[in-house]
Amino acid sequence: MDSSQRRQKILEIIKERSVPIKGIDLAKKFHVSRQIIVQDIAILRAAGEKIIATPQGYVFPFSSKPFCLKKTIACYHKSDEIFDELRILVDMGAKVIDVMVDHPVYGEIKANLMISSRKELNDFVMEFKRLQAEPLSSLTEGIHLHTIEVPDESIYKEILLKLAQKGYLIEE
Repeated sequence: MDSSQRRQKILEIIKERSVPIKGIDLAKKFHVSRQIIVQDIAILRAAGEKIIATPQGYVFPFSSKPFCLKKTIACYHKSDEIFDELRILVDMGAKVIDVMVDHPVYGEIKANLMISSRKELNDFVMEFKRLQAEPLSSLTEGIHLHTIEVPDESIYKEILLKLAQKGYLIEE
């Protein structure tokens, strides 16, 4: 199988799945290194494919809840409060699409999260701790934005209330 055929197969696999697939799993399947998969994904993206890299793996953009609201919320918290903030969101039924910060030099920096369950959140936090990673919000003293999907306006308002009670919400 040449590299072009491999990329087409990778694309088919990602499109067929309703859950993300890790680069290492694709590498094993095609008997190549993870770095080759990263390059293949980059080439597919450059060709216009909308593949999203998340902490859980590669996925095509989709919403498991077709009739949901997409909202952006402004938050602030300390590094050790990440789990609590994200727990509130997912436990209330939100899907956390991404995190964004406004860097003074680079402008907007965004990372895809795609966290919609407690399991995905636990996996994310475990990997975060394992790598001793710094949160993106450390670049902006804890200030960041999240794009979230929620089932309806009432749940969105409940989320805002809970985040405000914890002091995580930056209100207008």
